Amino acid sequence: MKHFHRTTVHPDTVLAEADAFFPTIGLKLTHTTNRSRTYQGVVGTPDTPAKLDLSVKMEGGHYTFVEGTTNQMGESRIDRNVKKFFVQLHRRVDARHEMTAAF
Repeated sequence: MKHFHRTTVHPDTVLAEADAFFPTIGLKLTHTTNRSRTYQGVVGTPDTPAKLDLSVKMEGGHYTFVEGTTNQMGESRIDRNVKKFFVQLHRRVDARHEMTAAF
C-alpha cells in the first residue's frame, strides 16, 4: 500500500525521526540512501514479514514530500504505523494535533 504526507519538516529530520520510530515497532533498517530508507521485520500477529520503503524529496521550495510504500495489502498493522508516523511528523509542526478517528 502507498501512503504520502507533505510537511515543512526538513528531509534530514524526517529520516532521523523514521530511524528512531520504526525500530520501536519491530522493523530493522536494511538499506539506506541520502533520501530513502528500507525497513524490514515482523509487525503484529500473526508473524507476517513486513517491508517499508520510505522516501523523501523537496517539493515546492519549503515542503517535504514523504512517501511510504509497504508490501502489505489493505489496512495492515504496518500501514497503521506509517500513518502514526505521519501524525508524529505533523506534531513536530503543530503540537496541538491529536490523532482521532475520522468517521
